[in-house]
Amino acid sequence: MVNQDNQSVNPSKNFVLPFILLLLSRMSLHGYELSQKLQGFGFKTIDQGNLYRLLRQLEKEELVSSEWDTNGSGPAKRRYSITKAGITYLKGYANQLESYQSMLDQFFNMYSSFLELYIPSFQKRDPIEKENSKKRRKDDGTEKE
Repeated sequence: MVNQDNQSVNPSKNFVLPFILLLLSRMSLHGYELSQKLQGFGFKTIDQGNLYRLLRQLEKEELVSSEWDTNGSGPAKRRYSITKAGITYLKGYANQLESYQSMLDQFFNMYSSFLELYIPSFQKRDPIEKENSKKRRKDDGTEKE
C-alpha cells in the first residue's frame, strides 16, 4: 500500500507471515523481539496487537508453538517457535516467492527498458563502462583522459 505523504510503499500485512516463520526457523523469540526483527525487514508500522493475534492464529493452525518463559526478570513472556508443519509451509511459501521473484525481474527489466526508451536522461550505465569511457587508449598504448 502506498503512503500518500512520502510515497513510500508499506509491505502487505499478509506478507509478514513468511518473515515471521523465517525468523522463528532460526530461533525462538518473544513477541517483542519478533516485532523488532520484523522492523529490521521493513515492517515499520506493524501493530503489536495484530502481531499477537497473528501469532495466536498461527498456533491454531499448528505452524507455530509457544510456551511461557519464566527465566529472567519481570513477568513471564511467551516464547514462540516454528513447528514441523510451519517449516513445511515456509518451504512452500519460499517456492512461491521464488516464482514471484522471476515475474518481478521480468517486470523491472521491461520497466527499465521503457524508461530508457521514453526518458532519455534515464540512462543506466555500467560502472565499468563509465570508467572505460573516461580512459581511452592512444595508438601507442598509453591512456588519455
